[in-house]
Amino acid sequence: MTDNNNVSSVPIGEKITYGFGNLAANLMITTANGFITYFYTDVVGLTISVVGSILLFARVFDGITDILMGVIVDRTSTVKGKARPWIKRMIIPYALALILLFTSPSFLPQEMKAFYAFATYVISLAGVYTMTMVPYNTMLGTTTSDSKERGFLSTSRTIFGFLGAFLVNGIVLKVVGMFGEVTEASSWTKMAAVFALVSVVLLTILYKNSKERVLETDEAYVAEQVEKVPVMDNVKALFKNKYWVIMISTMLIGFISSGLGGINIYYAQYILGDVEKVAVIGMLSFAPIIVGSFFTPIIMAKMSKRNAMILGNAIVVLGTVILALFPENYDLIKVGLIVRGLGIAPTAVASYAMLGDVADYGEWKTGIRSDGLIFSAGTFGEKVGSGLGGLLIGIVMSIGGYVAGAAAQTPGTIFAIKALFAYIPILLGVISIVLMFFYDLDKKLPEIVKNLQERSQGLSEQ
Repeated sequence: MTDNNNVSSVPIGEKITYGFGNLAANLMITTANGFITYFYTDVVGLTISVVGSILLFARVFDGITDILMGVIVDRTSTVKGKARPWIKRMIIPYALALILLFTSPSFLPQEMKAFYAFATYVISLAGVYTMTMVPYNTMLGTTTSDSKERGFLSTSRTIFGFLGAFLVNGIVLKVVGMFGEVTEASSWTKMAAVFALVSVVLLTILYKNSKERVLETDEAYVAEQVEKVPVMDNVKALFKNKYWVIMISTMLIGFISSGLGGINIYYAQYILGDVEKVAVIGMLSFAPIIVGSFFTPIIMAKMSKRNAMILGNAIVVLGTVILALFPENYDLIKVGLIVRGLGIAPTAVASYAMLGDVADYGEWKTGIRSDGLIFSAGTFGEKVGSGLGGLLIGIVMSIGGYVAGAAAQTPGTIFAIKALFAYIPILLGVISIVLMFFYDLDKKLPEIVKNLQERSQGLSEQ
């Protein structure tokens, strides 16, 4: 399935507002990654082991719903596209889910609060978030089939996404504090309501200023294809696509590292001795990514997306090594965070652009185009990866003997916090570099796109 319009003319305004979707995404996912563990332990009163269990079992639902939503998107066929209509449907549910995520009714007995936390976490992230963001990520492939244009859309996605992450880390505690004490659940609920309102505006603009161009013009043909390709054939075709397997593995690892950001608040409190420093750590974790994303298209113009990924991950490892070597030096911590963030930029931009290329390869190899399933790798990696990161926090902190609210922690807990902040991310970065050496699609892509265009022309002439 190829583009029947001028794919090189995606309006600049549309490229910009495409990024609004990821800004809305980070108002939920980054807030959850960075603060849900703290909310559950120090506000709701759950133990760290219970929180780890919640995040673990929620991953089961996440894995299922991501694939399921990918299938649903691929089997959606409307005059407005197959992904974009879902954005409109999910605007209000998305806002409600964000609020639900940070609620904990005071009338519930303590033993029921864990069940409530699990249920609301699954509904919000495994349910509503998936139903919004799988279609959103799919639009990167269905908006245009031009690889460079996908790169620009991915750049917008990355810039606005990490802008959202930057703002979240810098203002969450301040917004919560505006509504009351940081230890009061109602203050967190009101913070989430503010973010929900902003999300409604962002998703509405995204929907109104977007268009899916990579669609067959023959609607009867589309309906026939959607109807005749069984779900299992779509899934089998997905796993025959080796580049999809590489990308979902790489993105999963990247989001595990992102999920480990939940340790920042503990690092600021117990290693640096000032919980307020979490805002600086959070902002310096994301501000360099925003800056680096503006330069990533220049990097990708001079080297393949795969090489940009390798370069970026190497810089990430370098920055994280600085964090590991100087764990209590606040100034060098800031330097390490800046270096690491600059390295994340090309990996974040390139990875989503590469998924569009992976969709082209899958269609060329199997004859089945599964944009929804392929781009579900993004939300699967994001939620499962960040969830596994949260799970690791729970497991490692529990092994280290963390005690919620304690004025000081044991040496075992201090080591656990340092491991989650630096040692484990170094290992994950190295694995990502190794995986990229098996990705060689960039050099094959021009011939694949040419072949797909020839197939499309042949179909249109029949």
